[in-house]
Amino acid sequence: MMNTLAVSPAVATSLAQWHTMISQGDFTGLLEMTRPDVVFRSPAMHKPYHSAPVLNFILNTVMQVFEDFNYHREFASEDGLSVVLEFSARVGDRELKGIDMIRFDAEGKIAEFEVMIRPLSALQALAAEMGARFSAAQAHT
Repeated sequence: MMNTLAVSPAVATSLAQWHTMISQGDFTGLLEMTRPDVVFRSPAMHKPYHSAPVLNFILNTVMQVFEDFNYHREFASEDGLSVVLEFSARVGDRELKGIDMIRFDAEGKIAEFEVMIRPLSALQALAAEMGARFSAAQAHT
């Protein structure tokens, strides 16, 4: 993985924290590094979500669904506030590739988070598993 991105110091700090959370499977610090009005765009839903707690719940859940999750490449925007992180993972017997497009604000807080996944069959498997877990979570509330 490339590790020398031309990002702002605040973004570099947040990105390092993000990679630590991913490697440890622990998103405890996610809410602190996310704007309350963060916009999350899911590859399976047509409307974006506007809430840090919703982003937190979705990312915690998806990381339980993904197997063999790995980042491969990173790209940064010219302004140093946005990154694209290419990843691969599995959902059951479906292998997938995707990208996380993350825009940070000047303080290094996540302002927008958009995910794209291919192929369609893997996205469908992910959406089905996420739907089942959301339904189970709602049944317990």
